[in-house]
Amino acid sequence: MKKMLCAAAICLLPFAAAHADPDIGCGLGTQLFKGQSGLAAKVLGATTNGTFGNQTFGISSGTLGCGKDGVVTADARRSMFAGANLDQLAAEMAAGEGEALDTLASLYNVGAADRAAFNALAQREYAAIFSRSDVTTADVLAGLDRALARDARLARYVA
Repeated sequence: MKKMLCAAAICLLPFAAAHADPDIGCGLGTQLFKGQSGLAAKVLGATTNGTFGNQTFGISSGTLGCGKDGVVTADARRSMFAGANLDQLAAEMAAGEGEALDTLASLYNVGAADRAAFNALAQREYAAIFSRSDVTTADVLAGLDRALARDARLARYVA
């Protein structure tokens, strides 16, 4: 019975690899649960990452969704921050100001001279960025990226 269970798990790994969640960092668990949402997928992905200790390998080798230069990529930093602060970001984007929104702007490397424009854009585009009640971190960042790309002044921050 154990052999059949192991064989089934191994056979299902490629299907799970198509759905990782960027909220749990990089690693094997991230790759296995890519695209899956919810607490169970995040816990299983993070547990897999921690159990196998593969993040160090991924960071060193530039595989498993980790940065190729041994550092967490800017996209990954934004994703991790936004995932951990999504509710706060929603409130602050709606208001057009706040500490979490300022931190997100800094993760986009938005200069001090452009912060007010960034906050105003986030407020103006709030309905498009948070377009549904079950919006994911990836949806929010993609919506913000699209809004930034359309703005002549701020487009340089999403090159």
